[in-house]
Amino acid sequence: MPPKQNTNEPITEALRDAVNNCELSFQALEKETGVLRQSLMKFARGETGLLLSAADKLAAYFELELQPRKRKR
Repeated sequence: MPPKQNTNEPITEALRDAVNNCELSFQALEKETGVLRQSLMKFARGETGLLLSAADKLAAYFELELQPRKRKR
């Protein structure tokens, strides 16, 4: 069961959702991204965060990008 999402961590949430919804195995995702399988598994379970370099690799693979939020007035 995935951990509860924390709306204070939108980047982490987006990456974790992408990893958890990916149809590839952790081994295949490791091969595609260069992010260690153990890191992917712990991150997917919510046990740990990611190094920025690993987050960059995953974001590039899943075609995610950081954009500023529109402020409410």
